[in-house]
Amino acid sequence: MAKPSKLADIARKTGLSITTVSRVINGKAEQYRISKKTQIIVQNTAKELEYTPNMFAQYLRNNYTKTIGLLLPSFENPFFASIAAAVIREAAKSGYTVMVLDTRESPDEEKRALETLKSRRVDGIVMVPCGYEAEPLELLDQEIPLVLIDRYFENSNLTCACTDNFRGAYDATKKLIEAGHKDILCIRGVPRAITSVRRVDGYLAALDDAGLIEKAMICGNDFSIDNGYLQTQLAISSGKRFTAIFALSGTNLLGSMRALRDHNLKVPEDVSLISFDDNVYLNYLNPPISCVSQPLDLISKAAVDQLLIRLGYTNRQEAESSQVYLTKTNMIEIPPLIILRDSISMRTDISGN
Repeated sequence: MAKPSKLADIARKTGLSITTVSRVINGKAEQYRISKKTQIIVQNTAKELEYTPNMFAQYLRNNYTKTIGLLLPSFENPFFASIAAAVIREAAKSGYTVMVLDTRESPDEEKRALETLKSRRVDGIVMVPCGYEAEPLELLDQEIPLVLIDRYFENSNLTCACTDNFRGAYDATKKLIEAGHKDILCIRGVPRAITSVRRVDGYLAALDDAGLIEKAMICGNDFSIDNGYLQTQLAISSGKRFTAIFALSGTNLLGSMRALRDHNLKVPEDVSLISFDDNVYLNYLNPPISCVSQPLDLISKAAVDQLLIRLGYTNRQEAESSQVYLTKTNMIEIPPLIILRDSISMRTDISGN
């Protein structure tokens, strides 16, 4: 295999200095008043020798790498996989490569992943935080521009793009109540994650507005299939009365459905279901599952736009004008959409007895 050509090879073949060749290759010929004839000679020789410039070295000389770090809590969760796909797609539009790392819902893993990204000299970071302290990330943000996606910290100035989780949970719970359901089991995710907190708040607010707050049932501690399965099993085994389940993630939903099937309970005849998060598979389940659909493309675009604004590689006015849901200087909160399918039945015993 032939060795890749170097600037020295071009200089040797053309009889020009390495400095002159380098200036032409790096687009600085006009700046140093290098003649058109010389530029053509260098360019033709580079093509003949199949010279490929070391873009990474060029980026380092200019103090940027055209690389963005993306930290996610779990590659196993289809929701975060969808975020990764959307962020990669948006970053590519501006010529950025994305380095994706899995923090496995561990603050220690998150810390190690951030150190890895720093050592790789990424230009900026988009991340779903799994820790509960904003200060370390606020300090990092002073070194490397950082934008949160999906999860955020209250009372922090870190920029974040996310769904209006409160509104989505409120509207989903209200749909169940309007269908006559008064005993609604809520299966949450990681308790301290802001997404869980705001969704539980929305669930409780909808019950309270309907005069049903004393019927609130909240359980669970993870965004996982196992959590959905366990919590549904425990609710059924304990004899707890519920006619509907609001799963606060698609993974919780899948576990819940399996538990219902194990007990020969049918959806929606015996138990109605609605899930936070949409995914293509929800429309292919039997029955298709109603859900709170998060606008992941908009959220991801908003996060990448905000990061690129910080990096100075995008049109600030255009990016800011696209974010009509900017609720405050550091928070972009985009309303979700309720999609009703066949998993919610009308209760005839609307008295709840």
